[in-house]
Amino acid sequence: MTALQIYVLFPGTAREALAFYQGVFGGELTLHSYGEFGRTDGPADAVAHGVLGGAVALAGADAASGETSIRTEGLMLSLLGAAAPTELHGWFERLADGGRVIDPLGPKPWGASDGQVIDRYGLHWLIGYERS
Repeated sequence: MTALQIYVLFPGTAREALAFYQGVFGGELTLHSYGEFGRTDGPADAVAHGVLGGAVALAGADAASGETSIRTEGLMLSLLGAAAPTELHGWFERLADGGRVIDPLGPKPWGASDGQVIDRYGLHWLIGYERS
């Protein structure tokens, strides 16, 4: 691993959430269940470890019994300049589906274009690019 990777503990929705992110960003998704890992601290079909590799890398699992699942405040996942503007707009729209747009992706007074969205799983995204 050469860069920071976000690892999210989901409240029993890891399989659904990681598949959603694969639909948004593309890439290859690998999922392993609690049963595969021999874990008994959750349902056998729960996700013990999942990784989405590709343009946007994200990993996660279902929180085990007694673990706290994701709760964020004051944190955004930034995809500023991470792809071409048309692709960034597509990601923003797909993340907004079932989520909540905080600030539409568009031109800002400082010359860049950006926006914020909280997706249906509660992750807060900052997406944008410098205009040419």
